[in-house]
Amino acid sequence: MKTPFTFNYSAPKTTGEKMPALFLLHGMGSNEEDLPQLVKSFEETHHIFSLRGPIVHKPGYAFFTIAEVGKPDREVFDKVVTFIQSFIYEAIEEYDLDPKNITLLGFSQGAILSQTLALTMGNVINRVVALSGYIPSFVKEEYSKRPVDHLNIFISHGDYDYVIPSQWGAESKDYFESLGANVRFKTYGDGHGVTPENHQDLIAFLKEH
Repeated sequence: MKTPFTFNYSAPKTTGEKMPALFLLHGMGSNEEDLPQLVKSFEETHHIFSLRGPIVHKPGYAFFTIAEVGKPDREVFDKVVTFIQSFIYEAIEEYDLDPKNITLLGFSQGAILSQTLALTMGNVINRVVALSGYIPSFVKEEYSKRPVDHLNIFISHGDYDYVIPSQWGAESKDYFESLGANVRFKTYGDGHGVTPENHQDLIAFLKEH
């Protein structure tokens, strides 16, 4: 693939004409090794792409920079959204993915991007798991958005998240519901992370849908 991203890829063990795919987007300071452990149970049945953010942010990487809390740097954010869209479109063609079975899973920055991509790519994205993220106000107010009334989305947050407040996750739930998406929202007695219960719930969501 002609892409600016470093990424990990695993092919499904089972064969079929067109197989489903998971695209994983990590949080700030992490890397492409972080999230695949959450979806190991799907390795046999899914193409799995885990992208590395293009910006060095020790001890790992980031997908975009932050102007202030809750506000990504717009120029950087716009570019990375466009690049990830291109990556997904190219992967669908090159790996012959099932276009009706594309899932995004992201944590923190990755959840912010996953929700944004769902809004901008419309029926290209079928499922989203957004862990501890939010939707930037400029995405809601200024981005060109496509219908999401087909979308199944699982949004989760820690009640004691002091990085991204859980209220922002609740606002994402309300926003997607207002657009007709099927939303499952749940909070956990945790900070900015993924509890074992949260992990079990996201797996159950993916298997159900």
